[in-house]
Amino acid sequence: MTLHRCLLLSLTALACVASLEVHAAKPAPAGGPKLVVVLVVDGLPQEQVSRYRNQFGQGGLRRLLDEGASFSSAHQAHGITYTAVGHAAILTGAYPNQHGIIANEWIDAKTGAEVYCTDDINHRYLNDEARTPKDGTSPARLRVSTLGDEMRYASGNRAKVVAVSGKDRGAILLAGKTGTAYMYMEKSGNFASSDYYMKAHPAWATEFTATKPQDRYYAKRWQKLLAETAYEHDEHDDPRSPRVGTDATFPASYSSVSGGFEPDYYQALKKSPFLDELTLDFARAAVVGENLGKNPAGVADLLGVSLSAHDYVNHAFGPESQLSHDHLQRVDRMLAGFFGFLDKQVGMDNVLVVFTSDHGFPNIPDFSHARKLGGQRLDGDLMLDELNKALAAQFKAEKLVKKSMLPTVMLDYDLVEARGLNREEIETFAARFILKWDGVSEVFTRSQLERGETSGTHAGILMQRAWHRQLSGDLIVVQKPNWIFKYGKNGGTTHGSPYSYDTNVPLMIMGKRWIKPGYYGDYTEVVDIAPTLAHLLRVRKPSAAFGRVLTEVLR
Repeated sequence: MTLHRCLLLSLTALACVASLEVHAAKPAPAGGPKLVVVLVVDGLPQEQVSRYRNQFGQGGLRRLLDEGASFSSAHQAHGITYTAVGHAAILTGAYPNQHGIIANEWIDAKTGAEVYCTDDINHRYLNDEARTPKDGTSPARLRVSTLGDEMRYASGNRAKVVAVSGKDRGAILLAGKTGTAYMYMEKSGNFASSDYYMKAHPAWATEFTATKPQDRYYAKRWQKLLAETAYEHDEHDDPRSPRVGTDATFPASYSSVSGGFEPDYYQALKKSPFLDELTLDFARAAVVGENLGKNPAGVADLLGVSLSAHDYVNHAFGPESQLSHDHLQRVDRMLAGFFGFLDKQVGMDNVLVVFTSDHGFPNIPDFSHARKLGGQRLDGDLMLDELNKALAAQFKAEKLVKKSMLPTVMLDYDLVEARGLNREEIETFAARFILKWDGVSEVFTRSQLERGETSGTHAGILMQRAWHRQLSGDLIVVQKPNWIFKYGKNGGTTHGSPYSYDTNVPLMIMGKRWIKPGYYGDYTEVVDIAPTLAHLLRVRKPSAAFGRVLTEVLR
């Protein structure tokens, strides 16, 4: 365990007694897994798993908790907790300052153009509606290898690596450079891959698409799964929040304005448990169609499944809502069915399952504020407009803030140089100005980050990991706890901070031949997943993997 991690543990008030102890890697048991399944529920905080665990059914999350190793203090240990960043961390074992996926979108430092994490103008989706390059078509921006890439390399490409998600970034960043990704198409409801991976879809995928399973949910209602009393401690859904379906509360239903199978219907499905059902159905088809888990002895396959709907529900209603509560219960039952399928198809004795999330979620600020926790929305546009005015008055130069995509801000260093101004002086002035803004906790400058002068605080450590020298902006703004940057039009909430509600995610590993069941409270990071799996599979760690092998859970 590193001294860097020791510092992080102390700053988060976690025990660090054995922080300098060297863990001896235990040998993997003879006969490794035939199939590794990595399950990601987008936007699921560990708090929800703990809060609702007594309501889980048999065979899903309860099976993971009872038969697997479960970590209560696992973290996405970087400061900008977005979907793409967290997905990239899971199977690279690396932080953003190495893997290069610094956000879902960011500003190109050279051109000033907005960049999407998986865009690639050289590739297009297969057999589906026309998409813009920004929709994402390859892992070109991922700068390091993934576990799947190392499995493919070690096996002479015999290992199969397949990932599927409701979001392109959820699939592409799990599949890595040499796997295959399939993504939900919101205009048609199909799952499609890209010509980066193949020239045409395999027969099994084409057959799945031909059945049009997405159409079976038209006008279907999302009703509460449990008895009414199960939801009595949840917040009633806020009618000011963006709608999930055609109604702001239960029951929600999904249709189109025209009454037909139109893009607005398929888009609405993204915000429902039905998207996750479709994703798992496609994953089943992939297991059968690709014969996953049935490679020759010694060669394991990898299946990545990212369930996207929970993120959309939490954005709209918050993790305190009845809809979010019910959605997690539905995911639990879906996983029970999926595990039953794997048991018949591959045999669960041959399967190693990892369950985690890309980030957690804060409560809706109104909810936090009502409980005297200080939650509010920070108007970033107004803040940066006032900053530009203050910079102009101080340095006699207009628009020194070139562009921003909070929490990062980009300064116009070309203008700074042309006017003969001092870069660090401008950074410091800007940081001090922003720090006076209500709702701001800390601001880190490029000069501080380049020199590594951020390790004095917990947020500083996580932001240092989130900041990439070539890609990131020049200022990073950290809001106060329970504050969010203004999001959407009518309320809702969003993630992205270094606070525990955004970083603390579930981490469960199940595989009775390799993993000791138990409930573990020690601080753990999501970047530990890839090194642990590499150890069990006897393959090389991904190229920038920082995490450690979780020896305490190995048989």
